[in-house]
Amino acid sequence: MEDNLEFKGIKPKTLSFPIDSVDHVDHVIKLALSGHDKLAADHILHKEMVGSLAFTVGSIARTLSLKFYSCLNLDPEDSKITRFRIYNVLTQIALNLFGYERIIVGFSEGEVKESIEHLLNTLKELESSEKRMFQSSVANDVVEGILYDMKIVMSKYYRVPGSMVSKMAENIEKKLDRENPISSFLIAAKDEIQENIYYRLSLNGNRFGNDYALGLRWLRHLGFVQVSTNPVLAAAAYIDDETLWEGYSGESFCNDFKTLVYENPQWTASPETYADEMTMKASEVSVFPNLAVFRPIAIASNFEHGMVSYQLNPHVSASVEGSLRDALQIYSDAYDFLKKYDAYLLWGYNNSCVEVGRPNLVFKVPGNNSAAIEITSMLESLGIGTNNTETYTVAQEAYLIISKIDGRSKAVKKGFHVTTCYETTMCGRLNDHLREVQAEILLNKVWDTANGKFLVMELARIFNIKDFEKLPKDKLIKTLSDRKYLNSLTNENFVKTILASEILGSSEKEVIQYLERLEDDIGKAGIAVSQILFKLFFTPESRIKWFNHIKKKYGLNDIQANKVIDGIHVLPASKRKPRETFLTLSPNNMTNTEFPNHQTNVMVEAQKEFFDMKMYDNAVIKLMIDKDSIHRLTEVYDIRGECRLALELTPDLISVFEEVGIKTDFGERGLKPEDWPKFGAVIKTKTEFTNAYNEFKSKVLEFIKKCELR
Repeated sequence: MEDNLEFKGIKPKTLSFPIDSVDHVDHVIKLALSGHDKLAADHILHKEMVGSLAFTVGSIARTLSLKFYSCLNLDPEDSKITRFRIYNVLTQIALNLFGYERIIVGFSEGEVKESIEHLLNTLKELESSEKRMFQSSVANDVVEGILYDMKIVMSKYYRVPGSMVSKMAENIEKKLDRENPISSFLIAAKDEIQENIYYRLSLNGNRFGNDYALGLRWLRHLGFVQVSTNPVLAAAAYIDDETLWEGYSGESFCNDFKTLVYENPQWTASPETYADEMTMKASEVSVFPNLAVFRPIAIASNFEHGMVSYQLNPHVSASVEGSLRDALQIYSDAYDFLKKYDAYLLWGYNNSCVEVGRPNLVFKVPGNNSAAIEITSMLESLGIGTNNTETYTVAQEAYLIISKIDGRSKAVKKGFHVTTCYETTMCGRLNDHLREVQAEILLNKVWDTANGKFLVMELARIFNIKDFEKLPKDKLIKTLSDRKYLNSLTNENFVKTILASEILGSSEKEVIQYLERLEDDIGKAGIAVSQILFKLFFTPESRIKWFNHIKKKYGLNDIQANKVIDGIHVLPASKRKPRETFLTLSPNNMTNTEFPNHQTNVMVEAQKEFFDMKMYDNAVIKLMIDKDSIHRLTEVYDIRGECRLALELTPDLISVFEEVGIKTDFGERGLKPEDWPKFGAVIKTKTEFTNAYNEFKSKVLEFIKKCELR
């Protein structure tokens, strides 16, 4: 696929200062012909363009048409590059106007329709003329380049069933007319965008985020307004898109890592000394393009939308000082980058009410220890948003939302504008933890039966566990219970093992029914955490009580108190099944963040014959997990102790809610801050993220050493 991308390696021209544009049309033309087509297209996504959109787009199309025909006077290579860039910018403008961006900016449907007609008519004419007047056509190259960028999402870092964006590319490709590639591409792309379940849910006020560093521009078209990263995902971005190491040109002003290496000669002189600094910068290389993609919707919404979640170094997560030091350095780097980017993006607009260069960035503060409470409050008090991660339980998240309220209240009282911030519920990872604990308990019971050791060893053989005969019992059972091998208690071979042992009885029907119900209930736990949190803070009944409490405690006025509450969003994440998205939908205080492969599963679910989107309107309140399931989880099953930690409050939290005026009936045996580091899901994820960070750091050091040899 990459071999056919003739123009992929052509670098855009370096943008200089001061900017010498005459008007918005001239600005877009200069950017586009310099190879900065996406920045050029995004320049139009501004509230001051409302009412002038159709005129501006028509003027851009006219001027570029003149440039297109003037290519007859250029040498063949320059002619192809110029035509390629003209096609690209007109295509990107059209995609922006098909997408949800137009709604965030506030364009009317009439001016959008007129502008798209201008673009399609222009492109059809240019495609037709190119075939007659030029020796070669570049229209197909434009389409191939866009499709390539879509297809690389989760291409090498593959997870079944693949990314939704790559599936969209496949669907568009099937509808292409190679005689009219760009116009047919745009017609197919419009349908693919506007018929997508996420686009339709976004129109209803729901918000979504992407748990991946690539494919964001297409997701922005669908209404996605947030993106998360972590050490695992930063490394995955470099796997899918190797140009991040060397040769990246996807977004303007965004460097590849090799450029940074040559700008910092001290790195090659003493790599080990600067290992963490280099790893931070390498992460920035994968994250800063996302700041650029989301920049126009961040500016248009005054930082309500378009936030990028950046994971801090897991090695300093328990240190208030270390976390703040890293956060402020990254924030400063992002500010330096965005000052340059904004100069071009916002050129010619009145920026008197815009914080030019202010990063549309929030920091992922791990809730794996009680230091997160202070770190969260401190950052929020500076007007820097947070996204608490490694959070699985109602108690963890309630403490941290209260911490956000504290910091945000202090910020608005000082006149600081606050951004949207997030409280992650790691739904799938919580469910995985509960399932693994339950599986370990069951397999230990199997082991203790007369033929139990043989049954467990046979299951290990079927699961193809390496050297299982040499593993001690506890290690073997823990390995068997891991999601890598057992992602459901209804796994056929696991069920056979349980049946053969008779630990749950001798009735095959009853045992299977029990395991099916147990698996289903465990799959509801993460959803329940998000729903309980929402009920405690963000239902109309709870919200008004928090509103009054905040006004009184911090001395805020109505506008300030609303800013504090409105910008805090629960963020269901790490999902395994579509219902974890559908049952946590709400038009306020909720953003669902999704892995690319989970997006595919949601899309497929929504395409089923009897799917009814209306059923899920405000589902976080209307479709609460049934009390019987909660009762079984916290009072009946073997894992009831773990479920109480996940789903209940603590006495201290109950006192806070009573002070606010909110009655709680969720129990008092929840996870206390001093016990956060001991919770199984916390331990596992922290270990995974730390290992991923260390592995990524090793790859960075390996790349540095290659640079030394050149």
